[in-house]
Amino acid sequence: MSKFESYHNAFPNARLTRKANGVLEVALHTDGGKLVFNGHTHEQFVELFHQIGEDRDNRVVILTGSGDAFMDSIDPEGFDFFSPIGYDKILREGRKVLSNILDIEVPMIAALNGPVLLHSEYALLADIILATPETVFQDKPHFDFGIVPGDGVNLLWPEVIGSIRGRYFILTRQVLDAETAKDYGAVNEIIPADQLLTRAHALADQIAALPPLTSRYTRIALTQKLRRIVDEGAGYGLALEGISAAEVARQMAGQA
Repeated sequence: MSKFESYHNAFPNARLTRKANGVLEVALHTDGGKLVFNGHTHEQFVELFHQIGEDRDNRVVILTGSGDAFMDSIDPEGFDFFSPIGYDKILREGRKVLSNILDIEVPMIAALNGPVLLHSEYALLADIILATPETVFQDKPHFDFGIVPGDGVNLLWPEVIGSIRGRYFILTRQVLDAETAKDYGAVNEIIPADQLLTRAHALADQIAALPPLTSRYTRIALTQKLRRIVDEGAGYGLALEGISAAEVARQMAGQA
């Protein structure tokens, strides 16, 4: 049994298909439709990206969504932001998921099939970002819940689009349409939705034709700065997020 066979059906919220040339497509979903992110997917995606990174037969990874959104819906089920043990789990998973994406040592293409209103940091760790005209970016849930956006968006948006723009994006909950995101440097190409995956696979096939060590080591070389940023800042940002969540819990208890 190949390594791929050992994990490709293991994740209920990720549909994995791989071509003979090693191009792996990962489509996030809930029951076949667009993903509803919750505490269970938060935990699941840590191991998903770990398994992908450990499989040396993967040559290029395409990360995409299902339905009409990449990620725009969140459900609090499975999260415990308000106890030390519960938030310890969130903090650990939040750090590990970013490091596990960076540990995927082959080029990654994010094919964003619609709005990205949460966990846009997943996409920003890809090497090529494709969007549709319907794609918009926003960091919505953190301030909706009254907590610090410390899970990686705080690190990567200022890095990708510039410090002033990135801080404005976070603090104002700015909605970036695809064209603006492309102008800012967060998107490489805008593709009609019905051609998005075709374009992603064309790029992936081109990269997969390179010698394996060339493509693998190029990904490593290109992401060293991002790895330093994540290693230095993710734990601290998530700790600040946890402190703010504790204050929200205290306020909720006072109103009960």
